[in-house]
Amino acid sequence: MAKQPAYDDSMWQAPQLLTNASPRDSRDAPNRWMLVPREIPLMEEKPIRIPHLRMVEGPQPPGSFPLRPVPHPVQANRKSRLILDQGELTTGYPEILVSGGRAATIVLRYAEALYEKSSSPGRPSKGDRDEVEGKNFVGYGDVFHLDGGASRVLRPLWWRTWRYIELSIETKDDSLIVEDISATYTGYPFERKSSLHTSSPQANEELQTILDVGWRTARLCAHETYMDCPYYEQLQYGGDTRIQALVSLYTSGDARLMKQAIDAMDATRSAEGLTYSRAPSELQQYIPPFSLWWIGMLHDYWMHVEDAAYVKSHIKGVRAILRFYEERQEPTGSLGKLPWWNFVDWAWEGGVPPNGGTGNSASLDLQLLLALDWAAEIEDTLGSKAMAAEYRDRAATLRSAIRALYWDGARGLFADTPAKNSFSQQANSMAILAGLAEGEQAGRLFDALWAEEGLTKSTVYFRFYTHAAARAAGRGDRFLSFLDLWRDMLRVGLSTWAEMPEPSRSDCHAWGSSPNFELFRTMLGVSSAAPGFRKVRVAPHLGPLGDLEGSLPHPRGEVRVSLKKQGAGLAASVDLPQGVDGVFVWKGKERALRGGGNTVHLP
Repeated sequence: MAKQPAYDDSMWQAPQLLTNASPRDSRDAPNRWMLVPREIPLMEEKPIRIPHLRMVEGPQPPGSFPLRPVPHPVQANRKSRLILDQGELTTGYPEILVSGGRAATIVLRYAEALYEKSSSPGRPSKGDRDEVEGKNFVGYGDVFHLDGGASRVLRPLWWRTWRYIELSIETKDDSLIVEDISATYTGYPFERKSSLHTSSPQANEELQTILDVGWRTARLCAHETYMDCPYYEQLQYGGDTRIQALVSLYTSGDARLMKQAIDAMDATRSAEGLTYSRAPSELQQYIPPFSLWWIGMLHDYWMHVEDAAYVKSHIKGVRAILRFYEERQEPTGSLGKLPWWNFVDWAWEGGVPPNGGTGNSASLDLQLLLALDWAAEIEDTLGSKAMAAEYRDRAATLRSAIRALYWDGARGLFADTPAKNSFSQQANSMAILAGLAEGEQAGRLFDALWAEEGLTKSTVYFRFYTHAAARAAGRGDRFLSFLDLWRDMLRVGLSTWAEMPEPSRSDCHAWGSSPNFELFRTMLGVSSAAPGFRKVRVAPHLGPLGDLEGSLPHPRGEVRVSLKKQGAGLAASVDLPQGVDGVFVWKGKERALRGGGNTVHLP
């Protein structure tokens, strides 16, 4: 009603000036609203329709409702309940156009999926996401009270997340006409620029489905910031964001949201040195390992984006985080008990790995070791040679401690604690990534962590690191066989990747989109071999596929790769941007690559 030109706003209170805004770096900033330039584009918005009507209680809408804008009348003193199905998860502004219905109430509720009815304790199961019959609709919503006017537009002030919308109407003495219900999709305006194909129809169909679902997941978790999930927290967590940013880089080449995330997290560093677990955030929550992943994200940015000056400006944040950890290392180099929430993966209670009561945890020590290695590389090139040497010394000491404390020679695995009574894929994956096992030893270690019974398994989040370990251990040819967890999610009707194995709370967590990165890095084989992606490494692992071709964005253009097996050998063509060289690696053999077109034949 307030949109109408004749609307009487004379009763509205006049706005009061609280203070003047000012730039963040101005002298004597007079208020808490310090402004900084916007460095990301405005969000994408586009109209979408809701295609399916799945359930009706009360008056039956016209046959084409809600796909088309046809009037749906609800008589006076009636109740109506409809369940609408978008067909896939989305984010946007739902909008309902109504006329009449004075004193009526309309409630829109939103759900990722409906819940199965169960009296058992614990989180209820959602089951098949395509099913609605006999299930409970649980979700937040918006309530609208009508004034009876014509063509009223009802729309929430913030975007919502849904696959299903429950539209409930209760009229009083005035009938109501629902003229239309639709929505406006919104999200960060990423453009999909990568592609991947194989000539096998069945394999290609699966590849495209996994890539499509992964990209949808990543897009719904990217708005004004990255976020863990669009339905619940909508918070930019460090552990999630590192994975999301790599997916964005390999799919779109757009690093602006990644850069904003690095800035936002660095701005939260406390006097102790840690960043918040998520940023921006009103709550000062700390997950110390996520500060280490922030160092990893800065290293990722350095390796993939031509912006060395920006990375250099954040070295002080790296030093502060590593100083926090140095103060908590024992004489051996291993970490003692750490404060806060030391989340590693949902596989353990609360996501925290075992520490045997002493604080010594292989997973936490290994994350620190990885961060020290990344920091040494950055310092060596952009910072202080002395700091690089210090980090390498600390890393060497910590490597020795990890081998002494956690290696179990009888099982051929790294244990979770010095007691050596529990083992995990998480710790052993990071041991491979940190170079504690190399060559054939790394291969044997990966075979053991994947095949042995009794190990704690990586869940959706940490599979990113376990899959990376497979590539590092020379087991990348098995990558497609690792995706059963994703196939299971498709079988229960998920249109985005869930937070964790069933029963999952969130149906959309972008850390599950890691195959959108790893399919290009492991199977197509493309990775950055120098800061700024100035050198490209192509080390493919085709596995059971006979051929594969794909392309991905590069700071200077595009990388295109075409691969075809020829008996035990391989024929490949690689197109690199001009001025960018590289190396092609296949079964231990290497060939130099130059900017432009390259043809490689290896026996």
